[in-house]
Amino acid sequence: MTAALSTELKDLLDSPVFVNIATIQPDGSPQVSPVWVKRDGDDVLISTTVGRRKETNLRRDPRVTVVVQPADNPYVYAEIRGRAELTTEGGQELIDDLSLKYTGKRYAEFNPNAAEDAPRVVVRITPRKVVGRI
Repeated sequence: MTAALSTELKDLLDSPVFVNIATIQPDGSPQVSPVWVKRDGDDVLISTTVGRRKETNLRRDPRVTVVVQPADNPYVYAEIRGRAELTTEGGQELIDDLSLKYTGKRYAEFNPNAAEDAPRVVVRITPRKVVGRI
């Protein structure tokens, strides 16, 4: 069963808000990273690369939580709990879209070392439950 995002939460995700993504380590402990985010309907998209901890964690266990907390109002938040699907298809396009959203530059312009990155991965998170005040 999927959960719908509120209009306010969609608007926030469409802005250059940073989010934190939590994945599950092999020993069961959490791993949390701040990331850029994009929305596709009610799904949340993030970018990573093959071999990074969040990528390997999600391939092993697709359960994930994304916490959205606006910088200008840190006393409200939304937690999006869901499952992730990973693909390399569209990976470079997503990181370029995200970089333009957050920096105004294509990713290779923002990060001159981008050519050394492993292949980009699109992480599509389908919400199962949304909690919080947004």
